[in-house]
Amino acid sequence: MSDKRQRARVQGSWAKQLPKPSNSQTAGGLNNQPKNAASGTWGFGNQKTSEAFEFHKPSKPIREVPPEKVIEHLGDYEISLRPSGVSRLRLRPGFLTPEEADWMLSKLLAELPWSQKTNYRLGEAYDEPRLTCWYGELPYTYARSTMAANTQWHPLLVALREAVEQASGCTFNSLLCNLYRDGHDGIGWHSDDEASLGPEPTIASLSLGDTRVFSLRKQPSAEDDGDYTYVERIRIPLSHGTLLLMEGATQDDWQHQVAKEYHDRGPRINLTFRTIHPEPEGHRPGTKMRFTAKNP
Repeated sequence: MSDKRQRARVQGSWAKQLPKPSNSQTAGGLNNQPKNAASGTWGFGNQKTSEAFEFHKPSKPIREVPPEKVIEHLGDYEISLRPSGVSRLRLRPGFLTPEEADWMLSKLLAELPWSQKTNYRLGEAYDEPRLTCWYGELPYTYARSTMAANTQWHPLLVALREAVEQASGCTFNSLLCNLYRDGHDGIGWHSDDEASLGPEPTIASLSLGDTRVFSLRKQPSAEDDGDYTYVERIRIPLSHGTLLLMEGATQDDWQHQVAKEYHDRGPRINLTFRTIHPEPEGHRPGTKMRFTAKNP
């Protein structure tokens, strides 16, 4: 029985009780701590108490992230006036009827020469996360990769170009076609500001297929040093048969993207009509417009 009395139940198991401290241990107790041990320091010796917290006013003004604007109704929108000039968007939902858009989507999916382009970034090759094809009398270079000239326009694309020219009041001599096969296809932040497109180019974008979000963000000011945290942002859901025109300084002062979406998305074709010019002399193909400006 004496052995049983020496054991106590601890958390569901049996264990022997700890031996009682000797008289020498109890005599010292807490009073036996080193003299230099400060109270409340948990035995880590002398420690300096922290100074009282002092509030210092931020050297830079506190800024709020501007809310993202949404554009989804027919209209002309001046989205900024500076620094390069007026940036304008013209949105035309229902430019094509649903029946027209359905027929054109199925025809272009089946009959255009879609292929996956290889681009280069920092010397590394990567495949674009979408399919493309190019039409125009001149080649087009972007992301250090060139699409060869192609004058064999599909008859339907010729008819669409004429309709877009009539609606926009602009003329176009080339077309970049993009096929987003599903939500995993997209295009990252960029501007269509190659020198071959000329100053303040007008880009006409016609959408066919599933709705995808077209996003824009303003270029940061020099004071922000490339930080996009506080820039203005716009999102535009581009639905089946919608025409969007980007005009003025939009390519100078804004970037745009179609982000990947991890939802069930069907195919979407984006036809981007533009006017292309010969590459400026003395510059490699695909050079950005800002790098061709002559210093005064």
